[in-house]
Amino acid sequence: MNLATAILASVVISMFEGTIEQMVSLAVLMPIVASMGGNAGTQTMTVAVRAIATKELSSTNALRVVNRETMAAILNGTLLAIVAGLVAWFWFGSFALGAVFAAAMVFNIFVARLCGLLVPLALHKMDIDPAISSSVFVTTITDVVGFFAFLGLAALYLL
Repeated sequence: MNLATAILASVVISMFEGTIEQMVSLAVLMPIVASMGGNAGTQTMTVAVRAIATKELSSTNALRVVNRETMAAILNGTLLAIVAGLVAWFWFGSFALGAVFAAAMVFNIFVARLCGLLVPLALHKMDIDPAISSSVFVTTITDVVGFFAFLGLAALYLL
């Protein structure tokens, strides 16, 4: 399953082959977007799986937890994106690249935190052990969304 999902992420990257050829710095920054989203999603997923196991998280309080995670994702994503965007700007000398990098990071961290919570809840609801199954789905979502957001924004605004 993991191989299939990794191929899916590669397919998304291949859709932007021409974009990457025109701006090689995108290839340098792509793993950072995916990694930051992956870390955010995995951290949230770990907390969610534990909360489900200890019965602290259920469908009755899920909306409150989703709202809390949404606010945390926006704050965390924005702060990390500002730092990362500034680093990219100074590293590559392009404010626009830094802004696209930061925007993709905010979006990916937001999606990652949300999926890190919703995927385990959905699997639990389907009587599938979220501790075993969540990571493949969350990793795939953060990789695919991160690559698509970053390369898509780059194709739209940088070329």
